[in-house]
Amino acid sequence: MKNQTLIRDDQESFFYNLRFMLIVCVLAGNALEPLITRFAGAEALFLWIYTFHMPLFVWVTGYFAIHSLQGASGRNVLKQIALQYVLFQSLYALMDFTVFHTPHMRLSFFAPYLLLWFLASHFCWRLLLRLTISWKPIYRLIGSIALGVIAGYLPIDGFWLSFSRTFVFLPFFVIGYDYGATIRSHLLSGWGRKTAAILSAALLVWIGYGGLNISSGWLLGSMTYAELGHHEWYAGIFRVGVYLLEIASAALFLAWVPSLTSRLTDLGRRTLYVFLLHGFLVRLAIWSGVYSYMGSSAYIPVILVIAVLFAVTLALPAVRHTFKPVIEPDISRFSFNRHEVFKRSA
Repeated sequence: MKNQTLIRDDQESFFYNLRFMLIVCVLAGNALEPLITRFAGAEALFLWIYTFHMPLFVWVTGYFAIHSLQGASGRNVLKQIALQYVLFQSLYALMDFTVFHTPHMRLSFFAPYLLLWFLASHFCWRLLLRLTISWKPIYRLIGSIALGVIAGYLPIDGFWLSFSRTFVFLPFFVIGYDYGATIRSHLLSGWGRKTAAILSAALLVWIGYGGLNISSGWLLGSMTYAELGHHEWYAGIFRVGVYLLEIASAALFLAWVPSLTSRLTDLGRRTLYVFLLHGFLVRLAIWSGVYSYMGSSAYIPVILVIAVLFAVTLALPAVRHTFKPVIEPDISRFSFNRHEVFKRSA
């Protein structure tokens, strides 16, 4: 029993450590994006990050959904995600209107603002998993992959309600939910782990030398095949190829993740705050014009250091204490008991 507890704690620490490392990658990727058309180094790092960070982030999210998918806890999580989406979609739109004076600005809940696509997709992933909870895991995985490939053929706007990303990244959510713990238990150690870490770094070098000659749209997952410029019947094969690339890159990156409980683990418990708040900082940085002063790729390490500092700061307990009413609202205030309603109306 004691050994099982230690294994479970080690597993939880691993996933929390990974989650914080991934939110740093999210912040770094968003901060690097304004420079990818100017510096090859920024583009290479951006593409490398996108080969693994969103697939893994969705995978981790699926893993943590194991204990809160069904029942009252599952319904509360869905309510919370919906409230977060409505609130932050409104706040980001308000910022665009009042601070940035974005022309033709209008609030729409059908076009997720920047990073908020993840909330819309997370809501749908949970619903889809609840609908298929009686299926065998292998059938659920095959079905999710098929949906991810087929969705690219549909003649719709892939950005609408994060439709494209919902289905493109659905397999990773399913894998995290059904196989997350199993995969963790089979990760290599010793020289195998060191080799994987070296190969992960080698992938970055390979991308830097132009080895990955694809549009970033394939990694972002936000567009259909037609929007990516592919009208061929076999475009879905490209999606399968991207899946294989993402799985390989994600598996290699896991070699960098520590398993021991540490300060990193504690920070990993509050990544939601980093995720929802960092968009304001990135938008303010772009609006300030600071990127126009970055005349060489020497600024890339500076951006990465700042990304880490911002991630650590936004994950501090003080930030959670300040913003918890907004980011983690008390769902019970939005619930009601049917018997009490009938009593009051009697």
